[in-house]
Amino acid sequence: MTVFCLGSINADHVYQVPHLPAPGETLAATGFQTGLGGKGANQSVAAAKAGSETHHIGAVGADGAWTIDALQGYGVGTDHVRTSEIPTGHAIINVDPEAENAIVIFSGANYDQSETGIAAALSGGKPGDWILIQNETSQQITAAKAARSKGVKVAYSAAPFDADAARDMLPFADLLLVNEIEAAQLSQALGVDVGDLPVANVLITLGAKGVDLVDTETGEMISVPAFSVNPVDTTGAGDTFAGSFVSGLEQGMSDRDALIRASATSAIQVTRVGAATAIPDAAEVQAFIADQ
Repeated sequence: MTVFCLGSINADHVYQVPHLPAPGETLAATGFQTGLGGKGANQSVAAAKAGSETHHIGAVGADGAWTIDALQGYGVGTDHVRTSEIPTGHAIINVDPEAENAIVIFSGANYDQSETGIAAALSGGKPGDWILIQNETSQQITAAKAARSKGVKVAYSAAPFDADAARDMLPFADLLLVNEIEAAQLSQALGVDVGDLPVANVLITLGAKGVDLVDTETGEMISVPAFSVNPVDTTGAGDTFAGSFVSGLEQGMSDRDALIRASATSAIQVTRVGAATAIPDAAEVQAFIADQ
């Protein structure tokens, strides 16, 4: 089985700051790192590190060859990452001592996806496979339709939040992934409760409170508490959770077991600086769970 991901690939520029800057304020950073990021790349790395065969579908500029090398280094297939004439996307990330962040994103090549390239990437898809999709690229619905035509299930992260994009994607999604704020925004935009959203399953991450998985057809909800850790940088935590959880489903884990593993994976990830670079591998996650 396989996990595909149509997703963003960014260069993350992470600045440690004494506090998040106010309008008009200039701050001196206390630290700086550059590494692989983007919601899509983070999710692909999380799925690959969790043990799934993972193939990324995306685009970078001529300046982004290093990001492809980085994905490959994490075990992600990159045959369907194209080189665009538009520069690689990047993010400016400020992180304060409480691990809160403020992020500015330049989409760049992430919005230069190829419809024919997506179709080619998914031509070998089959029932039991999954595709991860977010709001940081173009051609999301194209990918969802192509995936479903092959029996591939669609996991959609409605972030960065856009009510219109979410409304258009939900008919083609099997699993919606949102945080608590996004869930409330989407419910308000569509005028329905979370349990009545037009998608079979809704996963809501609640930060330190844990996670809920809602089956909208039966009304059943599975809740898993968060692991207690001291966070250093929460950048990419939701992406890490999404990639690990979908990997668990692809591997045949029960919903609860997949939720527990994803919770442990993101708990470890937030104790380190960075996004994709901070994601633990399956052995480390298993040991962490065993120690709890």
